[in-house]
Amino acid sequence: MKRLLVAGYGDIARRAVARLPDAIEARKLSRRVGVDLDHPQTLAGLGSWADSVLYCAPPPATGDHDTRIANFLAALEDGILPARIVYLSTSGVYGDCDGAWVDEGRALSPRTARARRRADAERRLALWCTSGDVDLVILRVPGIYAADRLPLARLRAGTPALREADDIYTNHVHADDLAAICLRVLCSDASPGVYNACDDSELKMGDWLDLIADRSGLPRPMRIARIDANGRIPGELLSFMGESRRLSNAKLKRELGLRLAYPTVYDGVPHAMDAQ
Repeated sequence: MKRLLVAGYGDIARRAVARLPDAIEARKLSRRVGVDLDHPQTLAGLGSWADSVLYCAPPPATGDHDTRIANFLAALEDGILPARIVYLSTSGVYGDCDGAWVDEGRALSPRTARARRRADAERRLALWCTSGDVDLVILRVPGIYAADRLPLARLRAGTPALREADDIYTNHVHADDLAAICLRVLCSDASPGVYNACDDSELKMGDWLDLIADRSGLPRPMRIARIDANGRIPGELLSFMGESRRLSNAKLKRELGLRLAYPTVYDGVPHAMDAQ
């Protein structure tokens, strides 16, 4: 029986594990089972257990470095290394691309601390896996949506969106499709490397919010100029609105032969709304 070590047992990990074939045994690491990536002493005994790893845990909330991934990799060194690690990163590592199309060859330019922590984790993993001859797959993930992951609270609060001239491109993937991508890249015949784990959508944030509003029966958000956004749009959200890019998933489909269940948000959002 193959053994999969899952670090960070959140929504996507649960969806992926639920789809595992019977021939794969999953060991789930989370604080609920007494494993804390911030405390290396709780990671004893991980070495030699896993044939592969699905790492979904977020970095720490502060700093520019991912000490959690460092602790995890150190724990794995106590035994036989896994054959493959799949790491869920973020498309935020690309930084602001001024709306350009972005493939996996684009240089990283993280602007926010949370994106710099992800880029740090990618670098650590690349060095460690190269040294240990371990296959590494990095999934750069954009905005994940599902029935319980829609911006309904924002719409109900009446938070404005940016006008068309100031708006940014956003990227999306349905949670079920992301889980399916995780399972595909865990397979030994999936080429190691970096993949943009996104759907085919090409739309701006305001259009995304209008779609959700129309499907939910809520009012569409007011559109305002960026110069008027301070104080009217929360700071963290406004920071996110400083980055615009269009992710290409051509490599994902070409090299992995994947067919998404929800190729665009226009396919996935109706299903998500019906599932509420």
